[in-house]
Amino acid sequence: MTPYDAVGEVDGLFVKICGVTSEADALLAVGMGASAVGFVFAPSPRQMAPAAVADIVKRLPHETVTVGVFRDEAPQRVIDIANQIGLRAVQLHGVESIEDTQWISSRVGWTIKAFPAGHRNIDRFHRYGADLLLIDGANPGSGELFDWRLAEGVVDPRRLIVSGGLTPENVAAAISHLQPWGVDVASGVEASPGVKDPGKLREFIGAAHTAARAVASEAGVDSGRRSGPDDDASSEGELFDWQDEP
Repeated sequence: MTPYDAVGEVDGLFVKICGVTSEADALLAVGMGASAVGFVFAPSPRQMAPAAVADIVKRLPHETVTVGVFRDEAPQRVIDIANQIGLRAVQLHGVESIEDTQWISSRVGWTIKAFPAGHRNIDRFHRYGADLLLIDGANPGSGELFDWRLAEGVVDPRRLIVSGGLTPENVAAAISHLQPWGVDVASGVEASPGVKDPGKLREFIGAAHTAARAVASEAGVDSGRRSGPDDDASSEGELFDWQDEP
């Protein structure tokens, strides 16, 4: 599966629910229409042990995109955990080097490289060899949004995932403004760190897909998967939301 096979069938939006810590929350997110669930292996109130994640992954529908979130982890350990569990993707959420990211990307299904909004290395994203760029807030975990203008034009929108302070109340505005390929949320849909709130999950996923359909309609895009970068030859190649303290 490529990233572009993992989007909503109606609107082409990728919705990732991150910081999942239980089988119940993982199944709930997928059942409500999430494209992916993320499991944090970095120090965090939401940190999970590989064995516990492996047990959850076994019980998820086969088409679910399972993402391991790592921060400045040894590249070989990233690959070992991903292979041990059978993760479909990894998200590198630290200051991983270009060389390490390239090495990891060549050994996993697909890779998401995260940067804080406005980070100088975003201009060099194409050198990292990652499939997707995730832009997070400069002070994630605070519940504050970053200035969305910092994400304008930094990468082909078909490679962009937006995170950082997203909630059921503002996700539609983020999608309308940036028209990203995907959105990512952790604390914005929680009752407490690592425990998802069913009502917030439902509202977030619903609002995100409604906004994506509106964007597609306004652009005159046919219903179905939005194109990915491989479909168009013209395309180029701190604490974070899941780390905030209780």
